[in-house]
Amino acid sequence: MTAPAKLSLLVPGGSGQLGREFAALDGEDVEVRAPGSAELDVTEAGAVIEAVADLAARAESAGRRPVVVNAAAYTKVDDAEEYEDRAFAVNADGPRVLAAACTSRRVPLVHLSTDYVFSGDGDRPYRPDDPIRPRSAYGRTKAAGEDAVLGSGASAWVVRTGYVYGATGHNFVRTMVRLEGERDTVSVVDDQRGSPTWTADLAAGLVELARLIADGRGPSARILHCTGGGETTWYHFTRAIFAELGADPDRVKPCATADFPRPAPRPAYSVLSKEEWAEAGLTPLRPWQDALKEFFNRHGAELRP
Repeated sequence: MTAPAKLSLLVPGGSGQLGREFAALDGEDVEVRAPGSAELDVTEAGAVIEAVADLAARAESAGRRPVVVNAAAYTKVDDAEEYEDRAFAVNADGPRVLAAACTSRRVPLVHLSTDYVFSGDGDRPYRPDDPIRPRSAYGRTKAAGEDAVLGSGASAWVVRTGYVYGATGHNFVRTMVRLEGERDTVSVVDDQRGSPTWTADLAAGLVELARLIADGRGPSARILHCTGGGETTWYHFTRAIFAELGADPDRVKPCATADFPRPAPRPAYSVLSKEEWAEAGLTPLRPWQDALKEFFNRHGAELRP
């Protein structure tokens, strides 16, 4: 059996919670460059062209296969309602620039997208080919980014995910850990459902996809979904977080989305189908409960004040 190709990855968005996970994977078989936005602004065509050209040259000289994994995104969901032009620049124009650079250098591109491209009013897991109908500015800009990538002519794949958390950055788990130490009780919505996804598991899955692509066995489907196994609500997810902290889960109180109005509408149902990921020969991510336990085993001490 032929050994898997060694990879050279360029991961724009390296200062984000997912990008930092990629940086931690840098090693003998996977060389990773994960620049943050201050180092590589994906909306700056000249900088992107130079970065992709450098990736291709370094990979060729080292006998590796180059792949770009775009983790750069404007993720301030509520702020995007007021500053949609800023979100569009990063979430749509940026991927368009990346795709053009990848096309010119014949470098494959994997672009990260989101459950927010769907309306959230479904009642069964969304499949990659289901019609999209974003209800927020964030969702609209991410949908535009998907179109830009898939319509570019690049050798490109879109991977949608959701309910992402990691050890760094602003995310739900870190917020709940903080609130557990500040409040006697915490009210959390119980009418939004999705699949929690640990950045470490997501990064590993994306590297596996990049290997398939580099080996010339990229999936025929150009849109895939990758999330943690199973599904839950934010309320039940928070109860599990409290349990991992050794706190009483009954301190978490259920409430409705209507009790906490936000500028941007949240999808009520964000469960994404995992079947197509497995059908492509990719390893399904572990159940979200197992991932959360491992996350706290690894990072719990550093999360607590």
